[in-house]
Amino acid sequence: MSAVAEKALIERGEQLKRDGIVIRTYDLWKTYVMGDQEIHAVSGVDLEIKKGEYVAIMGPSGSGKSTLMNLIGCLDTPTKGQYYINGNLVSDMSDDELARIRNKEIGFVFQTFNLLPRATSLHNVELPLIYSGMPAKERIERAKLAMRQVDLEKRMDHKPNELSGGQRQRVAVARALVNNPSILLADEPTGNLDTATGNEIMALFERLHEEGNTIVLVTHEHDIALHAHRVVHVRDGKVEKDEKVR
Repeated sequence: MSAVAEKALIERGEQLKRDGIVIRTYDLWKTYVMGDQEIHAVSGVDLEIKKGEYVAIMGPSGSGKSTLMNLIGCLDTPTKGQYYINGNLVSDMSDDELARIRNKEIGFVFQTFNLLPRATSLHNVELPLIYSGMPAKERIERAKLAMRQVDLEKRMDHKPNELSGGQRQRVAVARALVNNPSILLADEPTGNLDTATGNEIMALFERLHEEGNTIVLVTHEHDIALHAHRVVHVRDGKVEKDEKVR
């Protein structure tokens, strides 16, 4: 890449950051080669999400939404195209650089909670801060604050098997929040919960959005997607429709 082209990419990232755009993809592709076939899981997606938005990415199984989530979450790299997160061009980064960006910019909430079974809730929430090298005293204070944000301050010393499904997901949300990330990225966060508990978790996301968090929710369920304020419909690896729902 020429110095002029590299400078233009950096300037574009700086402009995106000034404009408050947290996620921006340009002609994003992810292609898998299977034998003599090419499978385009994501096909030329252009997507823009501003700071403070609450967006659902919705689509049926096989639509490409999970692949798109992995690209947005810096868990995978695109075959072609550009992806900026908070002004950083991440599509060209090395694995080590991506790991740093993931820990700093993205808070993940997974369907299966992904908690360490033998660790307390507080220690589970601390983990991203341990990876970032934060001193213990500050780390514990930040983790306690995150636990308070999800109304679990009385469960800090409990291990996951001592918590209900909804409480485990709240611990996972606290862990996602603890680094003050640019994006809260939730993958089917109510998939393992009953309807009433799922509604409680969605109410928590709404509150976190009202407090200024940028939330990207990935789901195949229409009623869950409608908790967001904007729904991006994905089909066959493309954005089929992008609509404000409230």
